[in-house]
Amino acid sequence: MPENTVTAPLAPMAPEDVADAFAYIRALQAGDIDTAGAVANDTGPEMRRLLLDVAARIFIPITAVDDHDGEPCAHSFLAAALGRLLLEVLCHGDGACLAFPPGIAQTIVRFTENILTEEHGDVADVLRQLEAAGIAQAMEAHPAAAGAHPVRHTTV
Repeated sequence: MPENTVTAPLAPMAPEDVADAFAYIRALQAGDIDTAGAVANDTGPEMRRLLLDVAARIFIPITAVDDHDGEPCAHSFLAAALGRLLLEVLCHGDGACLAFPPGIAQTIVRFTENILTEEHGDVADVLRQLEAAGIAQAMEAHPAAAGAHPVRHTTV
């Protein structure tokens, strides 16, 4: 398969980028349109890219081929293909609502609700856990950023 935006290795995100993206996602999930708008305005045109980075970090590992006992099964390939397809739709929506920040954020929320929570459990809690993992990963990749830039938008 040719390398593209879905199969290329992901560059580490900066901690403040993770915080901004999740602040936007959590605000939309909570129905707080004012906060979501404020975060989007503060972040600017980079919001779409940040949300796509977060989506890739959530969808791809969850739908990745599972080499259970060293033998991937047909369902593993189907799940991986669906994850890549979902990310491709978000990346290249050609004007579709899903290709813009609110659609990307809502897709992340729905994916979290339907795939990552049991019986549609506490989506906000899972989003906080995903954000914490993303911040930890970003801090590990950018240790100098830990003290240089305060993390913004964390109170949703």
